[in-house]
This record gives sequence, C-alpha cells and structure tokens, in this order.
Amino acid sequence: MSETTMGGRRRWLILIVLCLATLVLVVDNMVLTVAVPALTESLHASAQNIQWVLDSYILVFAGLLLTTGSLSDRFGRRRVLIIGLAVFGVASAVATMAHNPGELIAARVAMGIGGALLMPSTLSILITVFTDEAERRKAMAAWTVVAMVGLVGGPVLGGVMISHFWWGSVFLLNIPIAVLAIISAVVLMPESKGPWRKPDPLGTVLSIVGLTSAVWVIIELPKGLTRPSTLTALAVAVVALISFGVWETRIAEPMVPLQLFKQRNFSGGSFSLTLVQIGNGGLLLVMTQYLQFVLGFSALKASLCFIPLAIAALIFNTLGAGLGMKFGNRPLMVVGLLICAVAFGILADLGVNDGLTKLFVGLFLLGAGSGLAMPAAITAIMGAVPPEHAGVSSALNDTVQQTGAALGVAIMGTVVASRFTAAMPAKVTGAARHSLGDAYGIAAKTGDSALLESARTAFTYAASVAYIAGAVGVIAAALVSFVVLRDDKPAAPADGAGAAGAAGAEQGHTDGTLIGAEA
Repeated sequence: MSETTMGGRRRWLILIVLCLATLVLVVDNMVLTVAVPALTESLHASAQNIQWVLDSYILVFAGLLLTTGSLSDRFGRRRVLIIGLAVFGVASAVATMAHNPGELIAARVAMGIGGALLMPSTLSILITVFTDEAERRKAMAAWTVVAMVGLVGGPVLGGVMISHFWWGSVFLLNIPIAVLAIISAVVLMPESKGPWRKPDPLGTVLSIVGLTSAVWVIIELPKGLTRPSTLTALAVAVVALISFGVWETRIAEPMVPLQLFKQRNFSGGSFSLTLVQIGNGGLLLVMTQYLQFVLGFSALKASLCFIPLAIAALIFNTLGAGLGMKFGNRPLMVVGLLICAVAFGILADLGVNDGLTKLFVGLFLLGAGSGLAMPAAITAIMGAVPPEHAGVSSALNDTVQQTGAALGVAIMGTVVASRFTAAMPAKVTGAARHSLGDAYGIAAKTGDSALLESARTAFTYAASVAYIAGAVGVIAAALVSFVVLRDDKPAAPADGAGAAGAAGAEQGHTDGTLIGAEA
C-alpha cells in the first residue's frame, strides 16, 4: 500500500479522533439539561444552585479559550488536546459522585477548564491536517454533523440513562468517549505547533479577566443591568478588554493576532456566526419548555422531536461540502441563513394545540439551513488563518460563538420572560405571573385549569416573539455574509507544475507545523 494512501487514510482516522473530542463536549452540555429536575431533587439544590451548575462551566470555558488556544500553538496541539480530554474525563467522574451542589459546581468548573483546553485544539488540528480545500470542506462538514448529532442525541441518551439509573449517570457518558479519544490521539495523531513566541502573561491575565467578566454580565443580564454586581462586572470587562486590545497591538509577539480581523472572511464570518448564535442560542431552551409544558411531552419524548433537525443537518452538511467547492462559501452561507429565517418564521406560528407537522417542518428547515451555512462559515474563517496561528484563531472563533450563544440565551430568556408576564391575565399575580414552571406548579396543586391554559397560551405567544427575534438575527447574518465575505478563487496552475507546486507547499507546511506527521 502506498504512503499516499496511508497518509490519506490516516487523516480521516485523525478526523474521527477530533469528532470524538467534540462529541464529548456537546453531549455533556446537552445531557445536563435533561438531568436538572433529577439532580435538583437528589441534591436538594435551589434555583440559584442549578443556575451555577449550568453557568459555572460556561464562565470558565469562555474565559479561558483565548489563553488555551495560545498554549496549544506554543506547546503542541495534540498535547493540549490530550490534557483537556483527561481533565474533562476525570472531572466527569468526580461529578458523578457529588453529594451536594457545591461539589457538583466545583466539578463543572474543572470540566470547563478541560473543555477550554481541548476545543481550540480540535479545530486547529483539523485545519492543519486537512490542507486540501476539498478534503477540508468534507472534514468540516463531518465535524459539524457530529456536533449536531450530539446536540440532539445528548438529551435522548440523558433521558434513557435517567429513566434507568441515577442523575449522575449522565456524566458517565463522557468517560468512555474521553478515554477512546485519548488512546486514538496517542496512536494516530501527529503533534503540531506554531512557531515559538514569547509568553504574554499580561495579555493572558487581561483576556481571562475581560472574557470572564463579560460572560458574567451576559449571564446576569436577565436580572437587570442596574444591579451593583452586574455594573461592576461590566466596568471590569470593558476596561480589561480594551486594555487587552491596546496591549496586543503594542507588543512584538501578541498572544492573539488581532490583525486577523482585517481580513474580510475572518471578520465577516465571525460576525455572522455571532448573529446566528444570538438567534439560535435560546432556541433549544425555549423549544424544550414548549414541548414539555405546553404540549405535555416527557423529557425523552421532547428530545426525540429534534431528530428531524439532526437528519437535515446530516444531509445538508454532506451536500454542502460539494456545493461549497462549486459555488463558494458566501452563497452557501446566504442561502443557508435565509432558510434558517424561514424555519424561525414557521416555528413562530406554532400554537397551543398544533400537531407535530409544523414543528417537524420548521426544525428540518433549521437543520438544513444550518447544515449549509455553518460549515461554510467556519471554512471561510479558518481558511483565512495562517497555520502558525491555528490554535489561537480557533479559540478566537470559539470565543466569539460562545459569547454570541450566551448573549442569545440571555436575550431570548429576557424576551420570553417579559412577554410571558405581559400576556398573562391581570388577575394572575405572584410567581405564577412571571414563571411558566411556577404557574404549572400552582395549577397542579390547586387544580386551576384556567391558570394552566393561560400559562400555555402566554408562553406560546412569548416563544413566538423570541423566534421572530431569532429570524431577525439570521437575516442580519445573511446580509453581513453577502456584503463582507469574499470567495477568492485561486488561479489554476499549469499542468505538471500544479502538482509539484502543491506537493512542495504541503511539504513546506508540514516541515513548519507538524511533528511526526505522515510522509
């Protein structure tokens, strides 16, 4: 068997490792949403405890991304990936044994550290290993499909596990995936680094303080911006991030190459993805409540309703890889985002007594649009990145998306809460007026069917407003993509010289960035 064939096969085996690493993060994030009722009862957790179980992970994960991306470029992307998987797996094991909310929150903080270590390495290794654009598109599509399958499969697996075992079993899912990914990475994956650069301790501190404070503000936003703690965090975030930007432009070897934002594809793709994430960020949260409270589905049945979204994403991710080579990233992003806008419009029309047909059509279109747009956006972004900055650029992209998703949850949560309260009858007072869960609890205790029906109607209206806001977000993202992005078509090389030139370029790339790579 030729070395070329072996090299090609090895690249795709490496992709499996990267998909496993991504899967462990996505499954964990989604499976926890199903476990919340069970762990609340078992650990006697308050609403504030549950919020911190969810938010502590996001806070640490987003705050450390830029730093860990820089570390992966400096010390080795495979090494940092393996360390991240190990930390995540051990922390998951600790989470299964938590006896109180404090122990679980501490385990989630450790999981956030592990996730921040492995996420930037995953995407940066992918673009380093797949240097051919056609192969990179296929690899990116597969990577995105795995994330989407995890998004839908996580709650389904969680529902099955909780129905047979205790709440901590949902974290056990992470451990075998992490172990398999570590073994595969050691056996299959070459090491890769960027050129050695001087450490940037001040930039590291400013980025962690700034990003952590910014995410804190986003998390606390639904409670009001005038609270002293929120205002303090906002001031710290603004000062730290502005100082970080100024510092990174002044030093000779910055931790984060901010000049990347001068490239239209990087800045346009990043901004478009931020708008998409703002629109999509709260979708699952709102839709899950609609399915369980309004339609009365169990957690498992509600999670199964997202299967059309996963199927569509699988089909159109695969289709998009070929269409991207033919038409370019910009058309796929624009068309995909407009399809997402149509999907949001259909979901906004859902009523209290609607069947599943409209829901499935809306989710299928959302999966189709995302399947076309998201891989094209990430390909455009990472295609503008020089190999030596792959890790930190991947982290920058992840940070932008995480911030957008967190902002989306905050915005959609605020919109739904305010519209729900406004739509409730004036005679309804107290907690039932402000919370769908409280309204259901009170109605169940008192047998007040009128309150139950009012809550269902008010939440359906509030969800519709949120979906319209999501549609506005993705339409804005489509507009940004159309105006800012460019598809640069490289000139076709002359026969003979083309193959030699490509081989020479890849050999130079390998010598500069890969250690122990295939010939």
